[in-house]
Amino acid sequence: MSLTTELREKLAKTTVTMERFREIATRLLSYGVLVRDEDRTEQALYDETRQVESLLSEYFEVVGMYLHHDVNAQFFRLYAPGAVVDGIREDTFSPVPSLKARVSTDFVAAAIALRFLYQEKLNQGLIDTQAEALISVDDLALTLITQLKRQLPERDGERMGLLAELKRHRLLRYSSTFSVSDEDAYLAIRPTILGVVSNEALAVAMDADGEIEPVMQVEEPQE
Repeated sequence: MSLTTELREKLAKTTVTMERFREIATRLLSYGVLVRDEDRTEQALYDETRQVESLLSEYFEVVGMYLHHDVNAQFFRLYAPGAVVDGIREDTFSPVPSLKARVSTDFVAAAIALRFLYQEKLNQGLIDTQAEALISVDDLALTLITQLKRQLPERDGERMGLLAELKRHRLLRYSSTFSVSDEDAYLAIRPTILGVVSNEALAVAMDADGEIEPVMQVEEPQE
């Protein structure tokens, strides 16, 4: 029996079709993450992914990838072979550098600052019921300066561009009316940040005196 035939037989016991299974797998390979509360599209994909979670895990395991499901925060993240992630089983596969995205140093610095802030809020017990941490743009800017000796882009448009990139990677959430000039507006750091910046990477960055390597273990989302 071929793998495809076996997969079709197993899918027949669910409400997920082969076409939909392919769509879910492609989405995970393209984005690297599915977050239920991102939008209606991801909500539907997340709910269907739960139905075929074991099949998807087996599918990705064939090529050494690991599908992690955070039930409480309601998201799936796909890790490349050799990924080192705090709180997740050790991966015995060799790392695959080609699956890491080269992103801007501003993005990397901001992600590290978000990880620092998330850990700080976690230690203070200030994580909400969605496992998110609320911060302001000023919180992010101050952390970049004090911890990484870096600054946010000066122009509002550039700042929004950076925040949009972080949101696209499902590391941040903010409302459609959000503005960097609004002092009362908040950003929500998603728990997915834990899978992108490990404790070790955070510690190294804190001691790097502002030197940032523009490579991170994130997939490049294909919109």
